[in-house]
Amino acid sequence: MALILPGLMLSMILLMVSCQKDKSTSNNPADIESIVAASADEDMLDATSNEIFDDVAGIDDASAGDDLGVYGNDGDGIFSKQSNGASTDLTNEPNTRCFTVTVTPREKGVFPKTVTIDFGSGCEVRGHLRKGKMITVYTGRLYVPGNKAVTTFENFSIDSFKIEGKHTVQNTTTPGGNQRSFTATAENAKITNMNSGKWIAWNSTHTKLQVEGNGTPFFPRDDVFNITGGRRTENSAGKSRSSEITEPLVKKFTCKWIVKGMVKISLNDTVGMLDFGEGTCDNKATITVGGVSRTITLR
Repeated sequence: MALILPGLMLSMILLMVSCQKDKSTSNNPADIESIVAASADEDMLDATSNEIFDDVAGIDDASAGDDLGVYGNDGDGIFSKQSNGASTDLTNEPNTRCFTVTVTPREKGVFPKTVTIDFGSGCEVRGHLRKGKMITVYTGRLYVPGNKAVTTFENFSIDSFKIEGKHTVQNTTTPGGNQRSFTATAENAKITNMNSGKWIAWNSTHTKLQVEGNGTPFFPRDDVFNITGGRRTENSAGKSRSSEITEPLVKKFTCKWIVKGMVKISLNDTVGMLDFGEGTCDNKATITVGGVSRTITLR
């Protein structure tokens, strides 16, 4: 589970050109390239959505004056107390970080509560320059089933990418159940490369079911989530496509990348399968179209 962005760098996604063919008939080369590019976009959008989730779910009571998130004071995203699972990330300590957090109303237990994270004209967090504001309205404490957090943006960007849209995280855990579940939706979401003007827009619904770590709700490092759902995407080149998770994507708290699962990407009559592997924490995935497979490097 970890907005925006070691996966946001659309212009920096690298495709490894090693190509393997089996006995199947390959599709038109142009269609194959389109699916390969689409798979890189999917990686970027997944990373964006996961990091938004982490920032919203990771806010701690030291920052909010209330325990709004789901991790207690262990935090995640920009509120994480750890960097790379080891050394302390001082930019996220309230007295040293470069962004401000405003909570209205400040009174504990009073909802709805609006949390504004203001990065100002420039604030570097984990090697990426953020600007503008993230504004999240919490209907209640997010660790309580039924509650949700709705995030919008005001002149918000990461490096040269502008982020827009409405992102909602809702706790959909069955009351009394022993597995936490969250549904994340994106409505009229959009990422624009401010240098080139190119953009990607999408609507999506994904469910994150916690399959490990449920017994330690305020210790996130043993958390593992299975992600299901789909996305509809269009871009500035006039192309639209859909993606559907056919085998749950496995996201470990301790790994920045998806470690397992399959996504079907459909572009007109061309279909590709994006395979994230069998559980190893690495930055590799394979896209296969019509018998042609390529390895992509996740960012």
